[in-house]
Amino acid sequence: MASKSAEQKCGQLVLPGDRLGVIEEFVPDAGTFVQDGVIYSMIVGRALVDMANKRVSIYRLVHAIMVPKVGDTVVGQVSSVQPENAAVRISQIGEKQLTGVFMGVLHISDVHMRYVETMFEICKVGDTIRAKVISEKNHVFHLTTKEKELGVTYAFCSNCGGALESKRQGMHCAKCGRVEQRKTAFDYGKDLV
Repeated sequence: MASKSAEQKCGQLVLPGDRLGVIEEFVPDAGTFVQDGVIYSMIVGRALVDMANKRVSIYRLVHAIMVPKVGDTVVGQVSSVQPENAAVRISQIGEKQLTGVFMGVLHISDVHMRYVETMFEICKVGDTIRAKVISEKNHVFHLTTKEKELGVTYAFCSNCGGALESKRQGMHCAKCGRVEQRKTAFDYGKDLV
């Protein structure tokens, strides 16, 4: 049954994580990985099944897919904030814009060197934030903003929508005078990406 599914996949488009067969029937080759005796696709491509040599491989179709990795500095926009975490739509790795969007999670324990009571002190929905990927556990990009070059790089007033300016006592809105709190990067306002 497993060989039949591998034969049926031959020539088809496969994505990372697609099941290709089992090691009892096939030898994993280029573009595949094995987990618990099952052969999976590691890349985007076409499944190739060599029945004579009992090999399964992937012919790569996409060559430069950028996916955040542990250690990468990413830029994104805060899409939701809860008391203990925030969701970030990652749109950039380093200086390179992504063609797709990845989601990251910023947990309260990873935002600042000092104690933080609530994530609402750190960021708000719509803020542009620079963070570092610290984990990919369960296929979720876990982020941190603890370093001084990490944090909010651009923010808007949650009252009137005006751009916030970083002052000594907090973030000030020039339009309405509101003062808000954020964990800003040291170069806040200079990196408008």
